[in-house]
Amino acid sequence: MREFDHIVCHGSGNRFVLVDAVAQPSIAEEADPAILARELCRLHGGLDGLLLLVRVGEEYGMRMYNPDGSAAEMCGNGIRCVARLACERYVGEQRFALWSGGRRYRISREEPLPGGIPTFGVVIPIGFASDDFVCDGPRPFVGGAVLPLDRDRRFTYLNLGNPHLVCRTDRIDLDELERAGRRVTELPEVFPHGINLSFYRPCGQQRIFVATYERGAGITLSCGTAMTACSTAACIEGVCRCGEPIEVLNRGGMVRCLCVREQDETRTSLIGNATFEGEGLFAFDAATGSVALHGAWRPRREETDAYAAFLEKMKNC
Repeated sequence: MREFDHIVCHGSGNRFVLVDAVAQPSIAEEADPAILARELCRLHGGLDGLLLLVRVGEEYGMRMYNPDGSAAEMCGNGIRCVARLACERYVGEQRFALWSGGRRYRISREEPLPGGIPTFGVVIPIGFASDDFVCDGPRPFVGGAVLPLDRDRRFTYLNLGNPHLVCRTDRIDLDELERAGRRVTELPEVFPHGINLSFYRPCGQQRIFVATYERGAGITLSCGTAMTACSTAACIEGVCRCGEPIEVLNRGGMVRCLCVREQDETRTSLIGNATFEGEGLFAFDAATGSVALHGAWRPRREETDAYAAFLEKMKNC
């Protein structure tokens, strides 16, 4: 059995296992990432995915796997955690780039949140069409009905490296969201690769609350690209203003988004925490595919306490 270092981290409550595959290249050569994702997420009590920091030519990148073992092209909360690890161990610059799903993303180290919470930003180009969503409506698909999914609600489709369908609502019902998310899996003729489904509601000027059913994970506390998609849709639909920061809340915390629309280009910046909860070792047996946690866990209590205090303060606002 081989032992590898790993970190448990989170962005806005979206919790992951993070592995430095640059320092430990044999992990990518010996281990099936789908097995690692399923087992490590399970062993840590149900996390939201596996993140690998990898080399991409002369730069660095992220590979992300959902807890069911499926690969994800992009993860807005995850890429901030990977960015922090790359920045601290290899890059050392305030601005750099990371690759994910064949796309190059601009990364920035931002001012820490109260309590010294490390914060990073990523600029995400927004697309309005892909083969992930098959519909008869116009493109961009904004505020349209997706009859096989729901006859009453209106949706907007966006592609952020991964596909999103978002719906504005006055009240978020998680049971309804769960049913709709499961319904997506029954409609391969409309969603051939699945989709991330979100409800958002306005809760003040330049402020929205988001809940998401993530493809490959189900309902999670947070989804970074979904918060980005919802803030972008809110600008397109006239709920929020482009060019001004939007505070995006979810059950796991808060991020800030800034949508810019110039000529034929739309891009949205996602800025939020990248918190490391602790680190330890896991052992992987290439012969059997078994995964086990090994040795003492090293918690980063100062970081987790700072984020808990931030979360409590935010709830009281």
